[in-house]
This record gives sequence, structure tokens and C-alpha cells, in this order.
Amino acid sequence: MKVIIWGSRGSLPASVRSETIRYKIYRAIEAAKDFDLKSKADIEEFIDKQLPFAVRGGYGTNTSCVEIRGAEEYIVLDCGTGLRDFGNYVMQSRKIPARFHIFMSHVHWDHICGFPFFVPAFIKGNRLDIYGFHEDIGQVFTAQQAPPCFPVPLTYMQADIRFHRLEPEKEYDIAGFRISGIAQNHPQISYGFKFEKDGKKIVYSTDAEHKGDADKETYPFLSFFRNADLLIFDTQYALLDAIYMKEDWGHSSNMIAVELAIRSKVRHLCMYHSEPAYGDAALDKILRDTVKYASIYDDSYPLKISLGYDGLEIEI
Repeated sequence: MKVIIWGSRGSLPASVRSETIRYKIYRAIEAAKDFDLKSKADIEEFIDKQLPFAVRGGYGTNTSCVEIRGAEEYIVLDCGTGLRDFGNYVMQSRKIPARFHIFMSHVHWDHICGFPFFVPAFIKGNRLDIYGFHEDIGQVFTAQQAPPCFPVPLTYMQADIRFHRLEPEKEYDIAGFRISGIAQNHPQISYGFKFEKDGKKIVYSTDAEHKGDADKETYPFLSFFRNADLLIFDTQYALLDAIYMKEDWGHSSNMIAVELAIRSKVRHLCMYHSEPAYGDAALDKILRDTVKYASIYDDSYPLKISLGYDGLEIEI
């Protein structure tokens, strides 16, 4: 089983300006001065081993979209701008016609705005089943592409598109996975998803704010996250921002993520839904700080930590 992150930013796409690329090139050339790089292998080893991730790569620009591979049919979480890249990947793979199971945490713009650019939705023979806990999800997708907001209405899409409303208290068997949801503290409410198959457990919990009741042993998210092989968790804000400046905005911090993950015995925490105003260097620092904070628990419970970026692949 594998998870691929196609979009990891929160709220809106994060642009990459030309001066950012220039700065990365400068940093790389400066770092290369003391190395004798004569071959392609030398250059690749230098990039991989000597340059920090913020210089050799980046955390991406796309908003929320995650793929779970482990079934014959496609499983996708949210329809942010990362959905466009996922759709292009599907088209290049030529694995069509195909069936897609799309699970929506909620229908804020940053989680639906990639759908009008999802090429497989325009191809007859494909089937898209879109699931969510909110009422009238179909109307939201239709309205997004209605005049005057968009020139191509949903009815122009030739795929068989079906919308399904789920109930949080129920468990569903879909595409070989056992799936359930949980309501989350977010404006207009979002929902987390739990996917279980063959003894493996993946939890997708973005756009959720955890407050004072998170300290209680009866906090429902502890059992929802319990023993997850992978927890994809909203860490949009630094701790001080989450507590003071942006309280009640519906997002969480890296420190809360560590606390809940360790208490729930999660194996791998993937921080997600990164603030679009944070550059790659700032996100690198957040990752380092988070790993350092989690290290105080190493003797009792070692936790693997990563920070999601466009293109990240995680083996489960």
C-alpha cells in the first residue's frame, strides 16, 4: 500500500516567484564551490547529500489532494489543485477507462477548485463516485462550474459522476477498504477519514482544530487515530499562531500533532495543509523543530515524522 501526496498546501495555492528560484540556484552554486563535480553521478550525489531539501527541492504549491494506492480502483482524498496533476498522471499512464472513489473532507474552495481541471472527468467511460458527509455536495460541485464563475458546466463532463452522502456513525466497505469518518472542529465542519485494509490503517485528518478538550483521555480523536500506520494531520500554523492569533480558524499546529500522535501510538505522522505564506526554508525549520520536540519521547515511543510535499510517496 502506498500514499502519494499530490497537493499539500492549505487555504490557497502557494506561488513560486522567480526570485525564489534564483535564490535556490545561488545557494546551490555557493555550496558547490568546494566540491569537484566532474560527472553526472557526482552532481546527483552532491544534490542528494549536501543540499538541504529547501534548496534541492520544495514543499510544493498545490492545495489538498492525496491518493491511496492499494486497490484496483483509484482512491482520492479531496479535490484541491493537486487533483489536476493526479489527473495528468492517470492520463499518461493510459489506465482508462477507470473508476475513481473521491472522499471529501469538506467543500471549501481550496478542496474543490481542482475538480474543473480533472481531465478524467471529461472522458466517457470513466466513473467518479464522490463521497462526503455534508449535505448537497453535488450542488456545490455544480455551482462551482456554473456561470459566471466558470465557463464549462459540470454537465459537459462526460464521465459518469455520482455523489454519495455518508453518515459519520457508520462504517463502509468501499474499494476493498473499511472506511469511517469523524466530525472535526472547522468552520462549517470538516470530517476526518479512516481507511483500513489488510491490517493497515491510514487516517486523513485535515482542516481540524484541537482545543482544550484534547487533553482528556476520552478525547474521541485518540481512538480514531489509535495505532494508525500513517496519520496525515493538519499542521497549518505554528503553535503560537494557532493558540493566539488564529484561534478558531479551524487549523492545528505541529506540536499538537506530535502530542496526539504519540498518545494514539501512531507510527508515522505526516504534517499537512501547510500555510501558503511559509517558504521552503521556514517549513524545513518547522520540520526540524517538530522532530526535536518529538525526540523527548524517543525512549518511550519513537515517532516517525515527515512534512508533506507535492510528490511525496509514503510506503505503508
